[in-house]
Amino acid sequence: MKQQTVADLSLLAVAFVWGATFVVVQNAISFLEPLSFNAVRFSLAGLSLFAWTAIVSRPLLGQLSWRIVGAGAWMGLWLFSGYAFQTVGLLYTTSSKAGFITGLSVVLVPLFSFLMLKQKPTANAAVGAVLAAFGLYWLTGGAELSFNRGDVFVFFCAISFAMHILITGQYSSRYSTLLLTMVQIFTVAVLCFIFAFWFEEATNMWNTAVLRRPEVWGALAVTSLLATTAAFLIQTAVQKHTTPAHVALIFAMEPVFAALTAYLWAGERLSPSAWLGGFAILAGMVLAELPSVRLWGKRWRAKRNISS
Repeated sequence: MKQQTVADLSLLAVAFVWGATFVVVQNAISFLEPLSFNAVRFSLAGLSLFAWTAIVSRPLLGQLSWRIVGAGAWMGLWLFSGYAFQTVGLLYTTSSKAGFITGLSVVLVPLFSFLMLKQKPTANAAVGAVLAAFGLYWLTGGAELSFNRGDVFVFFCAISFAMHILITGQYSSRYSTLLLTMVQIFTVAVLCFIFAFWFEEATNMWNTAVLRRPEVWGALAVTSLLATTAAFLIQTAVQKHTTPAHVALIFAMEPVFAALTAYLWAGERLSPSAWLGGFAILAGMVLAELPSVRLWGKRWRAKRNISS
């Protein structure tokens, strides 16, 4: 199996885990405030990753340098921003809608790649992104689209996640996957602690009555191990085998998974146009995977050269 195929399937699994956790997180932050929740979540994830590295790859810790710390911290800053905006947004909007707006990163990544890195998207990625954008438009209500303050927070989350994808693409091939992931996760944890003490009742982070609630400890277990440690290890490891625009298109499946899990677990219902939008996102991702657009272009150019 080709490296890019393995990378794509791995990233699709990550998108599924992230989409499935919207409902879980939304239930948990009813009892533990958003930044406090993320502080505990990323602390547990960072500690588990550090323990794994110390046991399995102890010599790797000796390779930790200021360059790796700087790269991981820069990745962590955008990751913190994304999760902070997303988790606060979930206080004011639905989990399915938050998932759809987060998916706007599928459009923002190719745009940022072009503006900041001068990377022109392929025809496949461009058409797929446009199709996914229309899908997100239908998913969020089409002509009747309305935004509340939670949706605005989640939109800033989409910008942050788009930046995180770009920066991960820059550093993932230069430095150790384990070290980069560990530094960025600890960066998010520290920033969450700082802002939680500033804006929230942070003492709930060690309130056993709160932490013992099934909605809270269950969400912390799932998000810290699967949606954080495993997910970002996978993303950092495999993104070197593909492009940021390609990653964003695969992550466009996250809102579809969010809608499905919100439907199954929380009873949220979607309109026919919303389901059409979900299929459009899926079609955009599949189109981006196919080489047919570029092949047709080559064939067309070859025929034109022969005829001339």
